[in-house]
Amino acid sequence: MEETYKDRTSLVKGAKDIVKEVKRQAVKKVNKAVDKAQDGYTQRSYNRFQDEEDDDDYYAQAGNYDVEANDDEGSSEATEGHDEDDEIYEGEYQGIPNMGQGKDGMVALGQPMRDEYKDRHELETERKADEEELAQQYELIIQECGHGRFQWALFFVLGMALMADGVEVFVVGFVLPSAETDMCIPNSGSGWLGDIVYLGMMVGAFFWGGLADKVGRRQSLLICMSVNGFFAFLSSFVQGYGFFLFCRLFSGFGIGGAVPTVFSYFSEVLAREKRGEHLSWLCMFWMIGGIYASAMAWAIIPHYGWSFSMGSAYQFHSWRVFVIVCALPCVSSVVALTFMPESPRFLLEVGKHDEAWMILKQIHDTNMRARGQPEKVFTVNRIKTPKQIDELIEIESDTGTWYRRCFVRIRTELYGIWLTFMRCFNYPVKDNTIKLTAVWFTLSFGYYGLSVWFPDVIKHLQSDEYASRVKHFHNEEVSHFVFNFTLENQIHSNGEYINDRFIMMKFKSVTFEDSLFKNCVFEDITSLNTYFRNCTFVNTTFYNTDLEQYKFVDSELINCTFFHIRTGCQISFDDDYSAYWIYFVNFLGTLAVLPGNIVSALLMDRIGRLTMLGGSMVLSGISCFFLWFGTSESMMIGMLCLYNGLTISAWNSLDVITVELYPTDRRATGFGFLNALCKAAAVLGNLIFGSLVGITKAIPILLASTVLVCGGLVGLRLPDTRTQVLM
Repeated sequence: MEETYKDRTSLVKGAKDIVKEVKRQAVKKVNKAVDKAQDGYTQRSYNRFQDEEDDDDYYAQAGNYDVEANDDEGSSEATEGHDEDDEIYEGEYQGIPNMGQGKDGMVALGQPMRDEYKDRHELETERKADEEELAQQYELIIQECGHGRFQWALFFVLGMALMADGVEVFVVGFVLPSAETDMCIPNSGSGWLGDIVYLGMMVGAFFWGGLADKVGRRQSLLICMSVNGFFAFLSSFVQGYGFFLFCRLFSGFGIGGAVPTVFSYFSEVLAREKRGEHLSWLCMFWMIGGIYASAMAWAIIPHYGWSFSMGSAYQFHSWRVFVIVCALPCVSSVVALTFMPESPRFLLEVGKHDEAWMILKQIHDTNMRARGQPEKVFTVNRIKTPKQIDELIEIESDTGTWYRRCFVRIRTELYGIWLTFMRCFNYPVKDNTIKLTAVWFTLSFGYYGLSVWFPDVIKHLQSDEYASRVKHFHNEEVSHFVFNFTLENQIHSNGEYINDRFIMMKFKSVTFEDSLFKNCVFEDITSLNTYFRNCTFVNTTFYNTDLEQYKFVDSELINCTFFHIRTGCQISFDDDYSAYWIYFVNFLGTLAVLPGNIVSALLMDRIGRLTMLGGSMVLSGISCFFLWFGTSESMMIGMLCLYNGLTISAWNSLDVITVELYPTDRRATGFGFLNALCKAAAVLGNLIFGSLVGITKAIPILLASTVLVCGGLVGLRLPDTRTQVLM
């Protein structure tokens, strides 16, 4: 009995010992798991800190930027720290934080300070250092990707967008005379069409350039070109002058974003040694746009037979066909842009590492396959991305409705664009912005001012020559005669026309003064610049004519009848020499840019941007003095070709310098601001130089020469960017 009790006591004691041991082992395992989690968290944080210190060794390996290449896909800083046991990534939940960090936010000794505990100045300093590091690494990556099929494909796609910008500038001048006549625009309102387009381009350049730094180059360019194409196409069908102005305003607003976005986009896929030359070749598409517009205007607008009408309310004349044809480059660029990727440099700037890596790999593989080296591997698998600084955005509580959300989004984007624009006047780009402002304004003022002045002077010379050939007829008496031929450039004074018939006639620039028409018949008459001043009509019949009331100036009509009077303005290019001449002059002036484009592209990287900019502007200013000898149409056309050929080198070098002086996060915004200033200077130059036509040559020559030379001297003070990487 006693032995049985002892055995039972020993059994219970042994069971208790087993339970204690199990509890002790369980606690030991839990503590071990906790320690393992803490050590893993500390080690990952330390490794991330060590990676930043090892970047110098990373750059020392030319052509091998990190560890061995992964042929399938690249990794990023956002996906480092992969743990095969527990599948934990940085940026996700990392387990229990270090116990050294208390509730009051104190950071443990030896751990990197988290971003939320840093002030904005520290974050901006770190971001600036990251951007400088990225600039050097990105240049090496682009060199490894090479220059080949991808860049050439993008070259032609962006060239179509730049061509559309050149077409838009010329369209207004070509359709203005026809649109004025077709829509019966008074002389007081004719100047609005040219100014409204430049106003839209000015606002569009600033807006779309800023948007390109917020949402991306490709997306901004797609939207702005779509806006231009839609309103350009719509403007060809509208009938009212006010609605036509509205469409051309938004068409200009859309195309205004082409230049700043195109140059920012293309410069970010070019290596340093290729950038100046190929950006200059890209400028040639603007010239091609001018040639295309001139050729289409010459081929389409004078052909009045291409028009049709639907009653008396809707008229579709040949100049409207020309407007549709001029929208084709824009439509082509939109379609082609849908197949092109976003700028990888922009994606890296906004922290989208993996997307940028995939695009860079696409560039590399596309170029290598074109070279016959498809086996060559893209060796980059980690790219430095700048530290992202979150912007605090105040959102109103009443954002439940869709229109409130749209309003808040638009206001936020506009405010972001404005902040980016203000950063263009911060150190270290402030001085460059001020100097570029002076150069852009002076070059645009002189170039566009004289570009308008040249054709106006040629027109003035033509009108003087035409007026010198006018025929005068005095005191003529004609009775019982049938007029069935064209009268042109004539003045008839104190005449008497009795029982005469004017049938199927055309009057061009004909004036009747103090004349008597008695028992006459006017039938099937077409008139242009024809007026009856202080004349008397007695028992006269008008049938199917366009002789409206405003053409009878201080005239008296006694017992006269009108049948089937054609109202509105009539367009006719029959035997119109001046229309063909205007298109031909613009064609020659645009074609004269070709030699300057070729020279600037070949010498841009050899003699430098500054030498070409300053030299071209100074030579353009000196060439203005040759205008003293322009006493005929042919001599003025020669001066126009010389002037355009010299100034194009300045434009090309200025475009290259502008994209290279601004960092990526402000490149399109700064370019857009300067391009908007360019359009404002163009409008100012048009007003000043246009008012001096036929008055004096001295003021336009001295004014243009002075501003061009001064702008060229300021341009020489800009920093040389030929040997710098893209910031």
